[in-house]
Formats: sequence, structure tokens, C-alpha cells
Amino acid sequence: MKILYTNFHDGDGGGHTTYILALARGLGGRHCIHVAAPPGSRLLAGAEALEGVVAVPQPFPNGLRRLAARRRARVHLRALLRDQRFDLVHVNGSADHRLVLSALRGLPQRPRIVFTKHNSKPVSGPGAWWRARRGTDRVIAVCEDTRRHLLATAYGDLPVEVVANGVDLAHYHPWPDAARPAARRQWLDGDDGDDVLLLGSNAGTAAYKGWMDLVEALALLPEPARARVRVLLAGLPPAADALARIQALGLARHVRFAGLLDDVRPLVAAIDAGFVLSWDVETISFACREMMAMGKPVLVSDYAGLPENIEPGVDGWIVPVRSPPRVADAILRMLDARDRLPMMAAAARAHAGRAFGIERFLDATEAVYLRTVAVTS
Repeated sequence: MKILYTNFHDGDGGGHTTYILALARGLGGRHCIHVAAPPGSRLLAGAEALEGVVAVPQPFPNGLRRLAARRRARVHLRALLRDQRFDLVHVNGSADHRLVLSALRGLPQRPRIVFTKHNSKPVSGPGAWWRARRGTDRVIAVCEDTRRHLLATAYGDLPVEVVANGVDLAHYHPWPDAARPAARRQWLDGDDGDDVLLLGSNAGTAAYKGWMDLVEALALLPEPARARVRVLLAGLPPAADALARIQALGLARHVRFAGLLDDVRPLVAAIDAGFVLSWDVETISFACREMMAMGKPVLVSDYAGLPENIEPGVDGWIVPVRSPPRVADAILRMLDARDRLPMMAAAARAHAGRAFGIERFLDATEAVYLRTVAVTS
């Protein structure tokens, strides 16, 4: 098949970028793959680095004030669609979905369109109805929670299939015990002590990721317990108000920021347990699955598809959304049962092996494509 992936993010793109690059890399040897993404985006740069994948600089401007830019982008995308005659276009957001449909209008040959719903934002309004009824053949939901929500929208009349995100288990694997002390020293101070419980997350520092709920939970711990915990975060520098709150709580020495990392594995290897405490936008979280693949039990909020990753008490913990007291209780349980963490770490890796593998993800996505083309051709 000749497949075009599109995405509108002009910066990092987060999980959307991880998702598309994984598919382009994995399916590039089986199909003819093109990736259309904005100039300067992480997705375009990543696609350019993949052998056998055609990377196409393609803006997806959005908003009524950018009508001229949208017209230029439509002309450019229409030429690509006309000349390449794709069998299937896989869209990943409303802006790229909308521009693809506009560019296809009037062309004699229409590719099949698959749409992946990556976030928990509501699907509503005439635009969503139009995209669902006039320009989508099949829908991928990245978790069961997303599928349930989609069935109550205009997309519910279409085939909606769950294909959960997969990670490369050979890339994200547990580090040997002998390598962990050096990894920990990179992030801990000399006076932190060998018994420090290091909690970490590679899910980013956006407010909705809920990391400040964990910081607030630290402030609720008794001082002897709080002294034994450190927090490590990868992502963009946090907002000034978040830093001010950490200072006000007296937790500056407890919370460490690693910045944006090209490779999060040294950070994940260093931690004792991970956390993703999102309260908005999230679906199932690549970050959670990467940490579990590296043998880390993960504390997650009861939001969207996050609980679908965890067997509570076996390979992680689930707490209510936006509940620092319950997060504090979970941290105390970790401190009281440090000897169980290695067993939970092994269970997290085993769970990843059963359910999170990249080949499972690639094969299931490819099967969706084949069904889409076969049914509608």
C-alpha cells in the first residue's frame, strides 16, 4: 500500500509524533510510506531520518485569521494527493483531517481515510460531524475508554477499533542492577542517602500531567517520610507559578528537573517507580508504557485509559484524579514496602511483554489498513 501520515503539530508533537514515527519506521519495509508534517517539527525531522520514508514539509495552519496560509497549504497538499495517488491517508488530528478533506475535494481518485483519536478532548460540533460522515472510513481508538467515548459521537456509526500504543521492548528494557547506581548519581545529590525513594516521570511537565499533584502530596507526608523521597521530571522547564509553589512548600531540594531529553532511558533506569497523574487530554500514555517496559511500576490517576495499563498492586497503583491525599497514601505504601518494588518491577516488564510490544501494535494497525482498503475499494 501507499500510505500518507499527517499531523498538524509544528513543534514537539508529544505522543502524536512518537506514534507516527513508530508506524513509519515499522511499516516502512512493508509499504510505501510518506509523512506530511509542518516544517521545523520534530515529526518532520524524525521522518527525514528514516530510511525509505518520504518526508514532506506540509503546514496545517488553523484558525480563521490564517485563511491565506490555509489556502496555500491546501494547494500544496492537493498537489501531493493528486500526484502520489495514495491508497490510504492516516490522519491524526482535526486540523490535518480537515485540510486533507478540503484538498481531496473534486479529485477523481479518493484514498481511504483512517483517523486516530489520540486525546480525551470532546468530539462535538458540525466540523466533527462533517469529518466523521464525509471523510472517514475507519477510526482507531488508542484505548477502550476512547472507544467508548467515540461510540457516542458522529464517529460511532463507523467501524471503531482499539489499537493500543506499543513500544519497542528491545529499546525500552530494564537496565542491569549494576548500572543503576551510576544512573541514580546523575540525578541525586551526595547527601540524599542510599534509601531515597526516587519517583520519576517522562510524561512531561504540562500542568495537566498532574505532576504538581504529586508535589502537593509530598507536602502532606510526615517529615521523616518526606525526607526519604525525591521526584525527577523530564520535559520542558515548568511554568513560573509551579516553581514558585514548589519553593513555597519548601520542596525545592526534593524536586529535580532533567529538561528535554533526547533519550529518556537513563532517567527511567534511575527511578524506583514512575508516575503519570494526568487529569486532562491524556488517553493511555506512551510514557507509562515506556516506564513499565523498563521494569518500573507506575502510579497512575484514574483518568481516561491510564488505568488500562495497570494491574493494581501487581505492577502499579491507581489513585483518584487530582487527589494529593491519596497520592500521599500511595507514596507511604511504597516506602513501607520497598522490598516489594523489585517484584512489582518484574511484573511491569512482564505486562509490557504481553501487551505493549511494538510488533503487536504494528500488526494490528496494518490489519486496520487492510480491512479499510478491502471493504471500501
